[in-house]
Amino acid sequence: MNEPVAATTIIGADVGGTYARLGWTTLRPGEPIQVNGFRRYACADHPSLAAILRDYADSLRGDASIPPVGRAVVAIAGLLDGDHLLNTNLAWDVSLADTRLQAGLGELELINDFVAVAQAIPHVEPEALHALSGDTRHRPHGPALVLGPGTGLGVAVRLENSQPPVLASEGGHASLAAGNLLELDVLRVLLQRHGHVDSERILSGPGLMTLYTCLCEREGAAPRWDTPAALVEAARNGSDRIATASTRAFCGWLGSVAGDLALTFGARSVYLTGGITGHLADWLHEGDFQRRFLAKGVLSPALQHVPVWRIDDGELGVLGALAWHADDACRPNTTGETP
Repeated sequence: MNEPVAATTIIGADVGGTYARLGWTTLRPGEPIQVNGFRRYACADHPSLAAILRDYADSLRGDASIPPVGRAVVAIAGLLDGDHLLNTNLAWDVSLADTRLQAGLGELELINDFVAVAQAIPHVEPEALHALSGDTRHRPHGPALVLGPGTGLGVAVRLENSQPPVLASEGGHASLAAGNLLELDVLRVLLQRHGHVDSERILSGPGLMTLYTCLCEREGAAPRWDTPAALVEAARNGSDRIATASTRAFCGWLGSVAGDLALTFGARSVYLTGGITGHLADWLHEGDFQRRFLAKGVLSPALQHVPVWRIDDGELGVLGALAWHADDACRPNTTGETP
């Protein structure tokens, strides 16, 4: 009798404010999760999340070699409030029931994007890990802090021998603290504009631009760049001193916040993710990140052996969505159907 493959063949998606990344796998006991058919969609080019899911599912259904696919897990920034996703960074509203119906899927699950990233940590290949600090010869047991600057600042903790295995966090919205005079000047400016300055106000893609404009204002210079890509390129080629100062300040400040969060959660390891960390890799590995990560006064020794890695894996969110689905013990029924 043939195995009912439709019940174990699923789509995984990682949806952000700019891009949606999709892949598929067929889950089989004892086999590692393999992301197949990886594809990236520009969200602005599509009228809805359902349209992206349907387009991808239809492309799979047209391939006779791929087992039938009737379900999907979508890792997406935001909070599910009943049937509606609360999110300020997406190009469209998302209804869970409507998306499932319009995409032509039998089952659809929405999970927080950083829960998915943390879920993927045990599945990351060693060659995707780039050491930043601490003893990185081994990946220790115990809580793993995962954080990533992107459209916002995602924070989660991967736990061991726990259900659910991931502790979701809104640590990116905790108040940002200054560690030097430059950061105090930046916070002073931002506090005059905002009632609350959280970490992602600076430690995100948009935040890098905020930091840059604050440093320009501090030095009485007119901003020359209006996108993170342009700013990073100017810093890389040495054409703009303030752009270079901004990337270095960003990496140092990120190190400080990472150290604070590692102490807060008692993390035994730390993983940096997100596309912006790849773009800033040269400065992250320069040393300011590590120095600020460890600069915690009498508790500095507690962090000296905590390994910190930068993950370079563009399929991480998709892998995490699929891994989350594979863990039956932590998977709730989010389809609105009776199990």
